[in-house]
Amino acid sequence: MGKLTKNQKLAAEKIEAGKAYSLKEAASLVKEITFTKFDASLDIDVRLGVDPRKANQMVRGVVSLPHGTGKDVRVLVLCTPDVEAAAKEAGADYVGLDEYIDKIKGGWTDIDVIITMPSIMGKIGALGRVLGPRGLMPNPKSGTVTMDVAKAVKEVKQGKIDFKVDKAGIVHTSIGKVSFDVEKIRGNAKEFIATLNKLKPSTAKGTYIKSIYLSSTMSPGIKIDPKTIEEI
Repeated sequence: MGKLTKNQKLAAEKIEAGKAYSLKEAASLVKEITFTKFDASLDIDVRLGVDPRKANQMVRGVVSLPHGTGKDVRVLVLCTPDVEAAAKEAGADYVGLDEYIDKIKGGWTDIDVIITMPSIMGKIGALGRVLGPRGLMPNPKSGTVTMDVAKAVKEVKQGKIDFKVDKAGIVHTSIGKVSFDVEKIRGNAKEFIATLNKLKPSTAKGTYIKSIYLSSTMSPGIKIDPKTIEEI
């Protein structure tokens, strides 16, 4: 392991080894140990007591963060001409169909979310090799394949995110920016954890939420005591 930088040492000194902090403490501490010159993203990692290899223990869902993500999400809507105006009015950055399908086939993926209609999915299936590995493939479960395209665009722009447990049983997602105040960080974290709890598979045995860590871009992770999530 290489030598720690001055800022990394300062961050490490502020975190008490082995301690599980309250959500409020962690939200405050993560701001103190972030030294990036840009507005770093805030990430949350939750280890779940599930076996993702079993279909009946797969945890996947969407959550609307009450304070948004702090990120300008670039949205592409692939739709029929009659829906284009509504999609643009809702705030979509790119709207169209065949021209964007051709661009994606050529390697263009300068977007964060793709929203489409059920009738268009047949055309998009061929883009799986490009979109799948980047997590951009529209999916009805995440609300990105819908008849109400305008509503979906507004929700994504306001802070709706989708998440999925990985092979190691961990759900990792971004819930805001370091510039958020402590209460906004807590509010987003609480909403995310509450959504995870609602999605607990009936077949999951033992402790469901095993650990929670909060971190920012390039900061160490701060362990959170799950019992403190609901504290006022």
